Amino acid sequence: MKVGKKAPASRAITKAAAVVKAGGLVVYPTETVYGLGADACSDEAVAKVFAAKVRPLESPISVAVSSIEMARQVAELTPVAETLLKKFAPGPLTVVVKAKPTVSKLLTSGTGKVGIRVPDHPAALRLIEFAGGPITTTSANVSGGPPPTTVKEALEQLGDKVDLALDAGRCELRTPSTVVDLSTKHLKILREGPITGEDIRKALRT
Repeated sequence: MKVGKKAPASRAITKAAAVVKAGGLVVYPTETVYGLGADACSDEAVAKVFAAKVRPLESPISVAVSSIEMARQVAELTPVAETLLKKFAPGPLTVVVKAKPTVSKLLTSGTGKVGIRVPDHPAALRLIEFAGGPITTTSANVSGGPPPTTVKEALEQLGDKVDLALDAGRCELRTPSTVVDLSTKHLKILREGPITGEDIRKALRT
């Protein structure tokens, strides 16, 4: 279903949110790449994400939230995590912190940690809000495949494994988010994306 980049159609978002609430899978746009969304609090829904992506169960899946307040509901945000989210959210930054019991344990792959991100895309944010809670945010591809920057690329990989796809055209940044592990005393950049290590260090110095 088509959605506008600036003012997403409520009908399309409402339908996508209903799919998420019912335990289904939705391909949705973000500013980085297209994501595969499901109810992040449902073991059954998260299991479908792993199956659709043919993703090893030992590889954790991150969560998309619509605000820092929602992030606090699903994870234990450290002072550093709060600082970085306030600086870069919404945006292409995923912070890995200790998960709260509200999210599916499948997401954490037994680590007790979860990646949290606030995507900088109105359709993604409205989908999360309409769904009433966090959704999975993992690229809408088969594990090891190229991260999709269009709906067409996503569906070429996932096909009929998804229940609905929201099409907002090509993603703006076209590269996955930066991932920073803040679960220990020592900050570790697990994946550098649009936000660089220097950007992060600068934000923490100010």
